[in-house]
Amino acid sequence: MPHLRLILLTSLAMIAFAGNSLLCRVALLQTDIDAASFTTIRLVSGAVTLWLIVRMRQGERAGGGNWLSALALFVYAAGFSFAYISLTAATGALLLFGAVQATMISYGFWRGERLSALQLVGFLLALAGLVGLLLPGLSAPPLAGSLLMLGAGVAWGIYSLRGKGGGDPTRVTAGNFLRAAPIAAGLSLLMLSRYSVDMAGFWYAVASGALASGIGYAIWYTALPALRATSAATIQLSVPVIAALGGIAFLGESLSLRLVLASVAILGGIALVILARSCEQGV
Repeated sequence: MPHLRLILLTSLAMIAFAGNSLLCRVALLQTDIDAASFTTIRLVSGAVTLWLIVRMRQGERAGGGNWLSALALFVYAAGFSFAYISLTAATGALLLFGAVQATMISYGFWRGERLSALQLVGFLLALAGLVGLLLPGLSAPPLAGSLLMLGAGVAWGIYSLRGKGGGDPTRVTAGNFLRAAPIAAGLSLLMLSRYSVDMAGFWYAVASGALASGIGYAIWYTALPALRATSAATIQLSVPVIAALGGIAFLGESLSLRLVLASVAILGGIALVILARSCEQGV
């Protein structure tokens, strides 16, 4: 793949992933859509978009995926939406990313992978950043929203781990979105008493599902084979940063000293784990 095209695709994918945080936050903050409806519309529009992409690429029915992965995808999407009722875009993206990486690193450790001294320092630094962000105080994010986003991150970490080696990732993701959509519809039915959807909120949810999720994942999976594992992991460190900058530029959010310090600790710690691993493997 030409270098310029690779840079363009990875940049678009990271912007799309960060865009999910911005679209969800602005929808729940500035429109009348409820979190359950946002989740359902996002997953349905994402499923339709990915199904169409798979059909255009392969000319056959979208398949792949499984119900357990779809359940993890639903838990992530629902926790993500409900968390953004109270969290800023920057805080939510940072908590999500930190929880995803902590889940995947912890799983590797549980499977017998041993952390080097530098990796252990990085992992503990990232955990300290998460704990420091959540400690009580005037600038601490709401606890309920934080726990929901951490749960969403754990679910996405599990989803990512289950997806390794599962075949064509776009096809697998399409199948999981197709399965997760009716689960989300069931949540909307259970919360029918709180149903609220306006036109602006509806289109924000569609954009999150179709553009930031469906097309975003398709772009990322196109670029991923041309990236080294270390490069792919490191590039994703940019997502919380992009979300924070977007929150400042488009939502008028501000960065507290606590959030800045936590970001440095979490992203810096994860970067240490990734880079130390690549050095040990000679990547």
